[in-house]
Amino acid sequence: MRVAVSFGKTKMYAALVLNIHQTPPELYEAKEIHQILDEQPIVNEHQLKHWQWISSYYMCALGDVYRAAVPSAFLLESETIIYKNENFEDTDILTDEEFLIFEALQRQSQLTIHEITNILGKKKIFPTVNQLIDKSVIYIREEIYETYKPKLVKYVRLHKDYEEEDGLKDLLAQLSRAKKQRDAVLTFFQLKTERKPIKAKTLIEKSGVSAPVIKSLVDKNIFEFYHIQTDRVQFKGEENELKTLNEFQEKALKEIKESFSNQDITLLHGVTSSGKTEVYTKLIKEVLAEGKQVLFMLPEIALTTQIITRLQNYFGNQISVFHSKYSVNERVEVWNNVLEHKTKAQIILGARSTIFLPFANLGLIVVDEEHEVSYKQFEPSPRYNARDAAVVLGKLHNAKVLLGSATPSLETKFNADQGKYGLVNLKRRHGNIQLPKIELINVKEKRRKKEMVGHFSDRLIQMINEAMEEKEQVILFQNRRGFSPIVECTTCGNSPQCPNCDVSLTYHKYNNQLKCHYCHYQRAMPNSCGACGSASLDTKGFGTEQIELELKELFPNYNIGRMDSDTTRGKFGYQKIIEAFETQEIDILVGTQMLSKGLDFENVSLVGILSADTMLNYPDFRAHERAFQLMVQVAGRAGRSKKQGKVAIQSYNPYHQILQQVSTNNYEEMYKEQLQDRWQYHYPPYYRLIKITLKHKDYVRVNDGINWLARAMQNVFRENVLGPTEPAVARVRNQYIKNLMLKIPPKQSLVKTKEQLQKIRNTFEAIKEFRPIRFIIDVDAY
Repeated sequence: MRVAVSFGKTKMYAALVLNIHQTPPELYEAKEIHQILDEQPIVNEHQLKHWQWISSYYMCALGDVYRAAVPSAFLLESETIIYKNENFEDTDILTDEEFLIFEALQRQSQLTIHEITNILGKKKIFPTVNQLIDKSVIYIREEIYETYKPKLVKYVRLHKDYEEEDGLKDLLAQLSRAKKQRDAVLTFFQLKTERKPIKAKTLIEKSGVSAPVIKSLVDKNIFEFYHIQTDRVQFKGEENELKTLNEFQEKALKEIKESFSNQDITLLHGVTSSGKTEVYTKLIKEVLAEGKQVLFMLPEIALTTQIITRLQNYFGNQISVFHSKYSVNERVEVWNNVLEHKTKAQIILGARSTIFLPFANLGLIVVDEEHEVSYKQFEPSPRYNARDAAVVLGKLHNAKVLLGSATPSLETKFNADQGKYGLVNLKRRHGNIQLPKIELINVKEKRRKKEMVGHFSDRLIQMINEAMEEKEQVILFQNRRGFSPIVECTTCGNSPQCPNCDVSLTYHKYNNQLKCHYCHYQRAMPNSCGACGSASLDTKGFGTEQIELELKELFPNYNIGRMDSDTTRGKFGYQKIIEAFETQEIDILVGTQMLSKGLDFENVSLVGILSADTMLNYPDFRAHERAFQLMVQVAGRAGRSKKQGKVAIQSYNPYHQILQQVSTNNYEEMYKEQLQDRWQYHYPPYYRLIKITLKHKDYVRVNDGINWLARAMQNVFRENVLGPTEPAVARVRNQYIKNLMLKIPPKQSLVKTKEQLQKIRNTFEAIKEFRPIRFIIDVDAY
């Protein structure tokens, strides 16, 4: 259970009791427990075991894991800030003490726990604060999200009696006298040719009739209104039957079950759009029938929007969603539902933090798109990999783990080849549609022949035009947000730098600002060069914002949308853009890597990758594997429902082996080539990696520290220590950064290596000059 403990005179912390014993500590005096905060435990045995594994494997403090795992409403501290809930009105349910706090919040917008202690004039205030949270009177140090009302958009469709041609003739004859109603019907048929759902508002505007005219047509059973609800957190709906699988999916399902009979972990390697989600749903249904819980993990919050909709059609309200875009109260609610094994928390869907939930009876874990980098937490500690942590969680619960991907990571595929994991292949796309046709465009040649318009080759523009004429949609991919990553003076070559980091500032045109994407520093775009005063400033490179503006000039008659972390702020940011694209309000969507992750749009026939080279020329041993995965995933968004899609990849070096492998979708060849390189240069999956990072605002101190550390480690680990090196961005937020990389050979004990490393760390931190340096250990740093 949680207990409140006081540190010093005024500070209060909510701690978690791990075990109870009678041996007092020898080196320090233990603190008294101030009060017990819970009546029932908020965590369970399995969770604590899992947290302890994460703490020991990733070499971080158990407190860090606890802090990352528990929703912040449970982490009450004396510095906690409390806000009032504007929508709370029912003051009758408040006790006298609760009303005092409520009244104080009417006068000032926020209070600290410390201030509440003074208001109530007593020390034990946590129960009162907990009560107020339960009654939704207050929020805790969290962004207060807008209370979102489901937005219902009204659409119009024709009554089924009039869908045949004969019915249509009768209809027009019937309306021969009602001119306005006849106009409305004729306009409806004109709009219908665009093959998009028709909004009631659009029909009124285009036909020039009033709303009552449309209403009278509905009353006559000629038209029907229907609504599309855009908020799907609360789902009220029937459970539908699962889709029937095709023969290839059936075969894959059978093989997964066979594999699960002798393996706990299985990899489902299915090409993009092969219908992996439908296979998951069949497995989920069987596990739910046994009365067990299911965890469905996705790498990106953007993906949950679509998958929620698909799963809710089958499982109704047995689904709970848990990720960081939800407010703290919603997360606490999901936590409690999982802990109590409620029916509405049988399937938990969410991003990497879902592995921390208090599962009581887990039967299946599905890790979709298991190759994704987003499963790895880099900052702050614990720096865990959610995919690997999910495998361990499965073992603790005796649950089966299914890893799914069209481009598995080298480690997972290697484990499957070694027989550690089961392997099931699904090589056919759903509906037997062929994989998209990939065309490589040589930008170097196009530039030489002056066939480029901005950042678009004439061939790509032609392909977009063809798709637009067919009333199809287009996705364009550029993995850089903003307008331009570098602003340069054409006279002296100077470019504005971030004062806190070693990077140039990115230009964002929509608000005419220069921003740093590392520390969020921003300033207005200057009119002249800061070094020489020249007014000739030029931009180098391009991001999604620049592409969006170029598209608006090239295709003024079409709707252009953009999806990157600038446009998806807020809880429903993703949802709004994805749904506008699904209902075909957006014709061309430009985006960053968010677009590559398993999204399913029926009407997309063309995907364009505007600059493949930035992904390939990255200083990282995984650059080629990641570039292959990203491009194949983006390409997989094309041609998913009706006909073969097209993909255009622009590059200065179209003969690069990775681009050739992407164009033939040859995963096996890429896998073998990369494995060979990894073996030769001693990288995963053969060797393990531990990365050590030192950070401090004094460059000399970091330098001395890393040199001392490198010598100490080389004495123990010899040639397996790489470094010291500086990362590509060597200063972030005024902290200088230096790295060391430790490689652990296949036969070397990981546990013993970590013990040695911990000893070196303890000695390092005992040296007075090095103590202020931040020491970061990242196990499996990739």
